[in-house]
Amino acid sequence: MPTEEKMTLDGLPRLRSLAEVAELVRVVDPLYVRFSAGPEEDRQSVSRDHESGCLLPGLSVNPMNPEPWWDRPVEHWVARQLCQYAHLMTSDRFPWLLTGEVSGRGPDCEPLLVRVVPAASLDPGVVDAARNLYREVFDAGDDGT
Repeated sequence: MPTEEKMTLDGLPRLRSLAEVAELVRVVDPLYVRFSAGPEEDRQSVSRDHESGCLLPGLSVNPMNPEPWWDRPVEHWVARQLCQYAHLMTSDRFPWLLTGEVSGRGPDCEPLLVRVVPAASLDPGVVDAARNLYREVFDAGDDGT
């Protein structure tokens, strides 16, 4: 688990490595990642599907816990999940981990969470490390056809 000196200004632990993220994934289930301006900003806004304009009944997230069939290291799953939405990271949006209750599915079949409990923020370097590991251990671009 993260130590006290890794607390961010908003009071969340700040994870700085894939190993730290994987350790949290091992002990918190379910755990999700979200790329946004953070929990406080998300509490003050509504989520909408950007293509249809439909109101979403929760925050769009990506699951961080490996599925039971996953036979690779947890770090590989974590890297893959972070890379799926890494394009959303901007100067105004960062990755953070959270738990909550699934209220439905979004247009890309992603879980939508309510009763959100923030768990940690991720240093941008974690996403860089995820990209590097993803390129190293996966056959990126193979669409299975």
